[in-house]
Amino acid sequence: MRGGRSLGRRFGWLWGAYAVSALGTWLAYDAFSLIAVMVLHAGATEVAVLSAAGLAVGAAVATPLGPWMEFRHKRPVMMTMDLVRCGVLLSVPAAYALDALTFVQLLVVSIVVGAADISFTAASGAFLKSLLPPEDLLAANARFEATQWTATILGPPLGGAAMGLFGPVTTTLVNAVSFLLSAVGVRAIGGTETHPVRTDPARAGGLLEGWRYVVAHPVLRPLFLNTVLYNAMIMVSLPLLAVLMVGDLGFTAWQYGLAFSVPSIGGLIGSRLARVLVPRFGERRVLLTSGWLRACWPIGLAFVGPGTAGLVLVMAVELGVITSCAVFNPVYATLRLRRTAADRAARVLSAWSVTGKATTAGLTALWGVLAGVTDTRTAIAIAGVLALATPLLLPRSIEPAPQMAPLPADGAL
Repeated sequence: MRGGRSLGRRFGWLWGAYAVSALGTWLAYDAFSLIAVMVLHAGATEVAVLSAAGLAVGAAVATPLGPWMEFRHKRPVMMTMDLVRCGVLLSVPAAYALDALTFVQLLVVSIVVGAADISFTAASGAFLKSLLPPEDLLAANARFEATQWTATILGPPLGGAAMGLFGPVTTTLVNAVSFLLSAVGVRAIGGTETHPVRTDPARAGGLLEGWRYVVAHPVLRPLFLNTVLYNAMIMVSLPLLAVLMVGDLGFTAWQYGLAFSVPSIGGLIGSRLARVLVPRFGERRVLLTSGWLRACWPIGLAFVGPGTAGLVLVMAVELGVITSCAVFNPVYATLRLRRTAADRAARVLSAWSVTGKATTAGLTALWGVLAGVTDTRTAIAIAGVLALATPLLLPRSIEPAPQMAPLPADGAL
């Protein structure tokens, strides 16, 4: 691993493109829900439908795109997805300016952006695998993780201020521009890509091949089950926690935002720790330890109370979750890329993302019903208990990955 050294000009452009789009996305965090409430006067049910549809239907739309992109050059796919997201997002401020914005339009835009997100992520992961040698993948993923958490810290408060000063669709416009800049950055990577080759034409079919590959793999299968379930348990708790804190316990909106923005500093800490811990303790030990640690924290959200003590508890729990996840995520992302054959990468990553988003959407709706049948705190507690069980799904044995020949230098790909 190259540590803190440059990973090359081409990776620098890829990283820059990721950074600008991540910042745009977090500036516009929850923008559609806020627009629906502030502009269209939507109720809780409509906002919930908007959030779930973007995940579930977007995942369904993205399903055929994994096989389509597998045997195509990945940079053109990435630029196309950036431009698609830019175009549909620009339609929102345009419709708002013409006083023609509707809930149906927000719903359609949410679905298209959700599908393009999945496709871009899969294509960029496959491209990264071809761009860097295996020993540099952890450093690259750690940098992406740190960038993501930096955007998380800066984006929501800046976005909230921008919406307050310049209007409800401001951050959507900025997010659209960020995707345009991302497309420019991907274009600037330059070089050439080796044309993807079908090594097994008889089984080069649809996204089902991605799921089949994961299920048959002794390391990827448990990792897949662990990450999908854990992420879903985290996500189903967030809307319920908002109801508990703001609705039941009387916290203000700024206190609620503070409870999540400040602990995001743990993302920067964890992503740096991952690069230090893996060379010292090994990939398997770091993966298992951080996997157990991140599962221990969420149950604490069920015990949040009113006042300063309650706010401090939420921040402490979130700091633990975020720091542990920031160590786990680059290690798991690197392991996943290394263990996935080059001619399956786009389909595996698409299948992984589609399953995760669809599972989260379905369980979020289910947990809403559960909270109605029981109460908000009980539903959060059940999610926390299930999160505690997720480390049991982690792979117990991680054999060394097959050695790969070094890739050519920049410009020779």
